Amino acid sequence: MLKLAGGAALTLPFESGAETLLANTNWNSGAVAHLLPTVSDRRMLLKASFQLAQSKPPRLAVGKRAVIGRMTDSAGKFWEFDAANLEPARPYEITLVNAAGKPLCDAWTIKTFPAPTDQPKQLRLLIYTCAGGHDALRDEQGQTRFLPLATRIRLLERGLSFKPDALIANGDHVYWDLRTRASIALGGSKQAEAFAGKFNRVLPVLGTENERVLTRAVGPQVAELYGTRCRSLPVFFIQDDHDYFENDEADDKFVSFPPDDFMLRLARASRRLYYPEFLPDENRPMGLASASALDSPRGVSECFGTLRYGQLLEALMYDCRRFMTLTGPSATFVPREVEEWLAQRMAASGVAHVMNIPSTPPGWSAGKWGEWYPDILDQQGKLGIARPKPYWQEGWGAQHDRLLKAASAMKGRVPLFVSGDLHAIAAGRIHRSGQHDLRANPITTILSGPLGTGRGGWPSSARGTGAKPPAKLEVEEALSPIEENGFIIADFTPEKIAIQFFRWKAGQAEAAAEGAIDNLQPFHSLELKRPA
Repeated sequence: MLKLAGGAALTLPFESGAETLLANTNWNSGAVAHLLPTVSDRRMLLKASFQLAQSKPPRLAVGKRAVIGRMTDSAGKFWEFDAANLEPARPYEITLVNAAGKPLCDAWTIKTFPAPTDQPKQLRLLIYTCAGGHDALRDEQGQTRFLPLATRIRLLERGLSFKPDALIANGDHVYWDLRTRASIALGGSKQAEAFAGKFNRVLPVLGTENERVLTRAVGPQVAELYGTRCRSLPVFFIQDDHDYFENDEADDKFVSFPPDDFMLRLARASRRLYYPEFLPDENRPMGLASASALDSPRGVSECFGTLRYGQLLEALMYDCRRFMTLTGPSATFVPREVEEWLAQRMAASGVAHVMNIPSTPPGWSAGKWGEWYPDILDQQGKLGIARPKPYWQEGWGAQHDRLLKAASAMKGRVPLFVSGDLHAIAAGRIHRSGQHDLRANPITTILSGPLGTGRGGWPSSARGTGAKPPAKLEVEEALSPIEENGFIIADFTPEKIAIQFFRWKAGQAEAAAEGAIDNLQPFHSLELKRPA
């Protein structure tokens, strides 16, 4: 059952953000620049950076367990901490000290997730996309091309004020495009080189001058946005096209994906330094593409992850860029082995809700090359399939249909997709995809809203059209795409999913309007009851 209402009450009550903001104000970050942790039921992985390099490994105490930091850069400013063999559903006090035992910041707490056999009664998630953007990049009028960092911080803090149990940031954490046609607008301009320097594509990323360019480009977009605000909140970061330092574009001169070696090394280095990989899951094969790399923490995955919360939710997260292929009818966005894993998890029992979180959205198109759909603008400016989309692959659409069929076939669950990439807020149900009838259990699809999109970044201005349902789909739009910044709060209980949509529109009175962010309320709600 899909029910939409304006400003309806949540399943779980919203609380004032004053306590959260006060806790951040009173907490002393000391020598720490940023902290981003993730957890499973028995493990925690923390990415951290410091204002000054640490000449010897710092130590993290997780309860009574001591973890020695592992340096992830070449200078000693970036470290990761991997704490295993923890107890499920337990809050742990965390302390971080230098090699001499001196505290580097105040202590804090974080809680592990319930065990897969546990039966938690509720879960709250904060979800958004496109949080990246750099204040150094400006348009011809001298205005920032993205939502200013200070405004993004306020939006993030408003989302955090609702006290989610975890955060999912779905793609485009970094905008610093280097070679595509859109790079001037999205990061690869002379402004970018003047600010951070120029990458040398024949040198390693870490341990060379490229490392300084990387940290100057990425640091303000990730470390300065999050700081230590999420120290007690498990985070899940999915990468998308811009996180490989290019926009997905294709013409006879340049095809940007799959990523070349230097793009791949930039994306891996960004994750290695700034945000955690996905921890292992007993139901996700350890040998899937991007998993169990020898230079990463034991068993983690970079592209395909799981948020397992007892028997309440299994969220399946997947990067649709790194392994996309260009092989016509057999082309895929994710490897076949990954598709098989996704289908197996959707078919399995033992969890109330299964949510798909791909980096590329089903349900809408803006005529972009690297979409599931062949739709493109015609000469009259209408989106459709009257002319072929150059370099689009038929196999992408076929994989889309297989995944939607697997989701629709789930018994006793709402087939839910929450996606990134497309700069909009939207909700709808997919009843048909080509010849595939999904009416027995329609696909609910949601665009979570972008945190950082600014002037010129919206589809209607960047691509000449807003997001629209593709020609091959039959979509019931409960909320047509809105080109504004925002996020969603998703509440899961055993019986249903309640989703609240938040929007904020920058305008001429932007400075005055920013104060309204601190009291932002949902403008729409979506209630999804599990079918009998």
